[in-house]
Amino acid sequence: MSDQEDCHLCKEYLRDPVSIPCGHIFCSICLKTYWDHADHTGSYLCPQCRVTYNKRPTPRRLGSSRYSSHQRTSESFPPPPPSPDYNFAGPQDVGCDICIGKKHKAIKTCLMCLASYCEKHLKPHFESATFKRHKLVDEIGHLDRQICPQHQKGLELFCRTDQMCICVLCTVKEHKGHDMVSAEQERAEEQQRLGATQAEIQEKIHDRLKQMEELKQAVDSLKNSAQRAMQECEKLFGDMMRSIERMQQEMAKLITSNKRAALNNAEGHMERLGHEISDLKRRDNEITQLFRTEDHIHFIQTYHMLIAQTEAEELPTVSVNPYFSFGTVTKAVSDMKQHLSEFGNDELVKVAKSINKMTFCQLEEAKKRRTMKGEPTKGIVPYVFCFFLDACQLTLDPNTAYRQLYLSRGNRKAALKREPQNYGDSSARFDCLPQVLCKEPLSGGAYYWEVEWSGEGAAIGVTYQGIKRTGYGDSCRIGYNRKSWSVFCSDSSYSARHSKDQVDINAPYSARIGVFLDHDGGTLSFYAVGDTMTLIHRFKASFSEAVYAGFWVWYESAITISQLR
Repeated sequence: MSDQEDCHLCKEYLRDPVSIPCGHIFCSICLKTYWDHADHTGSYLCPQCRVTYNKRPTPRRLGSSRYSSHQRTSESFPPPPPSPDYNFAGPQDVGCDICIGKKHKAIKTCLMCLASYCEKHLKPHFESATFKRHKLVDEIGHLDRQICPQHQKGLELFCRTDQMCICVLCTVKEHKGHDMVSAEQERAEEQQRLGATQAEIQEKIHDRLKQMEELKQAVDSLKNSAQRAMQECEKLFGDMMRSIERMQQEMAKLITSNKRAALNNAEGHMERLGHEISDLKRRDNEITQLFRTEDHIHFIQTYHMLIAQTEAEELPTVSVNPYFSFGTVTKAVSDMKQHLSEFGNDELVKVAKSINKMTFCQLEEAKKRRTMKGEPTKGIVPYVFCFFLDACQLTLDPNTAYRQLYLSRGNRKAALKREPQNYGDSSARFDCLPQVLCKEPLSGGAYYWEVEWSGEGAAIGVTYQGIKRTGYGDSCRIGYNRKSWSVFCSDSSYSARHSKDQVDINAPYSARIGVFLDHDGGTLSFYAVGDTMTLIHRFKASFSEAVYAGFWVWYESAITISQLR
C-alpha cells in the first residue's frame, strides 16, 4: 500500500480513494471529472505519470482502514472540496459566449457567428447542417476587431484603395468601385513581403553579432596595446631627468584617458548592439507567431504594425579601426627623451593631436534605401568619437561681453556687430573695448583649447580676473598689461603681447589657433593648427592665480571656441 495521503489533482487529503492500473491513487470524484473531459478524445492519461490508456480504465476502490480512520479521527479536516472543473475560463482565457454564470474556456471561434464556444456549446456546429458553411478557427480574444463598426458584419475583404479591412456591405456604398480582394488573398501577398522582412531582420541579427565579436576582439587588443604602451612609457620616463617628470604624468594621463574613453565608447556600442539584437529577436519571434495564426484579419492588422516598426528605423553599422594602437605614444616618448622642457611641451601637444586623429570605433551613416512604399529613409548622422589631451570646454561669459559683441552657438562664438546687444548691467563688462572673457577659471594643471577666427583680426589670450573693465587704456586691453597675455592674429602676421613687450612673428597663416596652458609649469603656448602643428609663440610666466581665456574681436570679425570632445 502506498504511503500517499494527498490527491495529486485537488492537493487535499484523499477522499474515497481509487487506484488505476499504473498504481497512482486519486480522489474518486477528482479522477472521474478529469477523465470525463477526455471522453471526446478517446485517450485517457494518468494525471500523475501521464501513462496513456486507449480505453477508460475502471478505478479500484481502496477500503484501507488507514484512509477511513484518518477521516473519522481528524476533527480539523477541511470540508469536502467541490467537484473540480478544469475547463472554467481564467483571467487569461477566452470565455464561452453562450455559458451563463461562470463561463467555460472557449476552444473555437466561429467567424460567421462572431462568437466563441466551449466544448459543450460547440457541438451544434458539428451536428447541425445549419452551421455547415460556418468557419471555425482557434479561439481568439479580439472579436470586436473582426466586426465592421458600421454594419456589424464580419470583416471578410480588404480594400487596397483605403488600406483597411471591410465587410461585404461596405462594398455597396462606402467602398464602391475600390480595389478590393479577399482577406485571404491579401494575407498571402503580405505574408510573402513579411517573409522578406523577416529574412532582412535575421541578416541584421547576424551582422550585429559579427560586429559585436569584432568589437570585443578590438577591445582586447586595445587593452593589451594600452598596457604595453604604459609599461614602455614608464621605462622610458624612468630614464629621464627630474625636470621632465611632469611630462611623464601628462603622457600617462593621455593613455589612461584615451583608454577609458575608448572603452566607455566600446561598451556603449556593445550595449547598443545587445539591445538591438534583443529587439530584432523579439520582432523575429513576433513574425514567427504571426505566421502561425489562422485569423487573416488579425494577421493583416498586426502585419502593418510590424512592417511600420521595421521600416521606421535604420540601424547604423559599428566599424572598428583594427589599426588603433598606442605605438605612436611610445615612439613620441622615446623622442622626447632627447629634449628639454620647452621642446617637450611642443611634442606633448603634437602627440595628443596625432592620437586624436585615430578613431577606435564609430557609427557609419546608414545607406539610404527605398521603403516598401517607395519613400527613402533618412540616414543617420555619423558619430566620430575623438578625445584630446587636457581639452577643456570653455564658454564665453555674457556678463563680461562688450555690448556690441554678439554671442551665439551656446556662448562659444563672438562676433562684433554695429548694433548694441540687449545685455543687462554688470560691473564685469568691458564698457569700451570689444573684449569678452570665458567663465571657467584655469588653475593648477595643464589645459588645451582651440579657437577659430575669421575677418580682419582678433586677439586670443588669457588674463587674471582683476583686469580693468572700464575705459580704453592699456590696463583694460588683453595683452597690454602685466595681468594678461595674448597673440594678435591677422591675415598677414601675428604679434605676441604682454605688458610693454610686443614681438612680431613670422608664421604661416592659420584660421585655427591652439592654446596650451601649463599653469603649474609657467608656460603659455600658441600653435597654428592644420595638418601639422606649428608653434607661433610661447610665453614663460609664473602664474600667481587662476587665469581666464579672453578675446579681442575687431569689426566684421569673429572667434569661435572649438568643441574638442
